[in-house]
Amino acid sequence: MKILLWHVHGSWTDAFVHGSHEYLLPALPEGGAWGLGRADRDWPTSVRDIHPDALADEDIDVVVLQRPEELAEAERLLGRRPGRDIPAVYVEHNTPRGDVPNTVHPLADQTEIPIAHVTHFNELLWDNGTAPTVVVEHGIRDPGHRYTGELGNLAVVTNEPVRRWRVTGTDLLPGFAQAGPVDVFGMGTDGLHDATGLTPDQLRVHGDLKRDELHREMARRRVYLHPIRWTSLGLALLEAMHLGMPVVALATTEAIRAIPPETGVISTQVTELHEAAARLLADPAEARAKGTAAREHVLAHYGLDRFLRDWDALLDQVADAPATTPVSVPAGRRL
Repeated sequence: MKILLWHVHGSWTDAFVHGSHEYLLPALPEGGAWGLGRADRDWPTSVRDIHPDALADEDIDVVVLQRPEELAEAERLLGRRPGRDIPAVYVEHNTPRGDVPNTVHPLADQTEIPIAHVTHFNELLWDNGTAPTVVVEHGIRDPGHRYTGELGNLAVVTNEPVRRWRVTGTDLLPGFAQAGPVDVFGMGTDGLHDATGLTPDQLRVHGDLKRDELHREMARRRVYLHPIRWTSLGLALLEAMHLGMPVVALATTEAIRAIPPETGVISTQVTELHEAAARLLADPAEARAKGTAAREHVLAHYGLDRFLRDWDALLDQVADAPATTPVSVPAGRRL
């Protein structure tokens, strides 16, 4: 198939474009939210940058939408209405905001475009109305079993932790820093020392690293810390588990499904997590054993092959449905 999608979420797109289709990514010289294109990613040649104005000349099979505004933009560029004149599916990456659990999804109460939630938690918490829904759980490219745990530190991957603060659990970092040094990776980490009051010995900020370098540095840390209160399911968490890292995490949103007990410690009692972090930092053998179990679990449940098979099944169904027939997919189930 020839698929149109915008490059919105880098890690999710990284997995999605490794399928067997042709992927058109709108690209503008200035990049930005509507023209990021490949952005120099090491993606297959089947992923093609295209100027938005050239999309009308392409024989596109399916539009993969990820933001409500893309409905109008796709119609403007293609001259066809997604869901009515051209098959479309909407990927919901995020947990609802506002009056949870009564937040109404932007595509609720229509039947032409199925909503593909990336977690069961998302499908459960959004009010989808009469819209058809399906859950296609995450999958990522395997970075390999690279864990050494040579540094007795906690690794955290987070974006904009100062601005997002309680959402990302940034306010919890001082407590975890009592267990051991915290290494933070990600975008928008400026001002983190001032915001948390932690010293450079307690908190080490590494910024936004390239994928391979990030994985190498994560794997040198003994434990992966997931302090996020409200997120869909951080793909960095799944990457850490693929690397063979043990996990200490808040038992919030989808984390309870992704992190079984043998892979680390998950709880809503923060002091319990402090104790677990300290114990794993002090016991490399236990950390390694839990990390090995984490890798086995994530390969079985969040592997790339399963992710792409599920997406192929959904895309086939969406593309084959007559334009006048509402798409019917099994609500909240893996395909």
